[in-house]
Amino acid sequence: MSDIKYAYLKGATWLYRRNYPRDVAPFIGSVALKQSLKTGDIKTARTRAAEVNSKYEELVRRSRSGAEDVLGDVNTSGWATSSKAALDALRDTLETSGSISFSGKTRVPTVGELSRTYLDLRGGELRWGGFKSVRYSVGLFTSKYADRRVTSLTRDDGREFLGLIARLSPLIGKSPETRRKSLDQLVRWSDHGTRRITARTRKRIWSQVNHFLDWAVYEGHLRQNPFRTVRFEGKVKPAPYAVPTDDEVRALLDARDDAIHDPLKVCLLTGMRSGEAVGLLRDDLIRKGNLGWFVWVRPNALRELKTDAAERLVPLHPVLEDLLGQLPSEGPLFPELSVNVVTKRFADLRGRLKIDRPGLVFHSTRKWFITQCERTGVPEHFTASLVGHKSARSENGITYGIYSAGISDEQKRGIVDQIRLPSC
Repeated sequence: MSDIKYAYLKGATWLYRRNYPRDVAPFIGSVALKQSLKTGDIKTARTRAAEVNSKYEELVRRSRSGAEDVLGDVNTSGWATSSKAALDALRDTLETSGSISFSGKTRVPTVGELSRTYLDLRGGELRWGGFKSVRYSVGLFTSKYADRRVTSLTRDDGREFLGLIARLSPLIGKSPETRRKSLDQLVRWSDHGTRRITARTRKRIWSQVNHFLDWAVYEGHLRQNPFRTVRFEGKVKPAPYAVPTDDEVRALLDARDDAIHDPLKVCLLTGMRSGEAVGLLRDDLIRKGNLGWFVWVRPNALRELKTDAAERLVPLHPVLEDLLGQLPSEGPLFPELSVNVVTKRFADLRGRLKIDRPGLVFHSTRKWFITQCERTGVPEHFTASLVGHKSARSENGITYGIYSAGISDEQKRGIVDQIRLPSC
């Protein structure tokens, strides 16, 4: 494919980007002229890129001459739209210099102002659990640098931020004293103890803050992310979930916890995630003739799914069919439960039973199901279809997914019926 200077193909559309000279960018209020050429045709894109190039040169010339008409529309025809953001930013710069006064201007945003816009955007894109994590990380950063202009951030600030989060305690959030505290206040509180958050947690916070700054670059508020040249030194160690032993499964079931006994059994015998189980509706149960009941794990009014592969049909184990008469005949099967309730109740149950093995959480029920499938000789890609994982049968999983229709309902039924609870 032929190249077009200052333009590149993204998806099916050509985009134009050309950086402003360093002496011009402060007056323009942006580091680059970015614009969609609104076409996927290379000939049309080449023509339109030439038009924008011409206007770019004129814009730079007028900016250097100090002419006010540099604020004019830089676009050329009906296929393009004007950039009000660049117009307002330039007016703000000129007014700050004291040479010209304008009304309705937009300032270079502070970190606090920009973070609010970013979190509003991410709140509409992410599921609640993921958004909480992003909000926490960006909130820590904002609590320290909220009043700083985003363009004033340096790599020294990045080093400082990394050093501060390395001093945080894992008990933050579990104590009422830490609520609504700034990063500096949390660090002082953490210094009274010896425990520190893991490298994995620090890296997650660091990555999410960098994503925020990368977004600021994409939006034209920064020329480049100053934190990208700061090296993260922590060594992230894998922390896999533990697989419950048969004795532990027996103890958990024999306790017959009033709140989570039924969903615990469901997850052990289907491999479902906690969110998938507590989000089940009566309409998600489907009868398939002599194959019995199946659970259709799909997005519904209560919850979304983690991935596209998570949508699946899972046979209901014969032990679970006995529960159907005890569950609501319509609506949610577990109306009083949420993921938060289930995970906390499971932690309390572990405490009562004195099961304190690291890594043993409610999600471990999913690993127990997968382990039982493995021990009964079920092929890995068969198990993947039951638990909602992408098939790992071949190195080229995409190709396999295209050519295979997946395992049959009869095969699924045969696999699930082999699973036996230790207490049964």
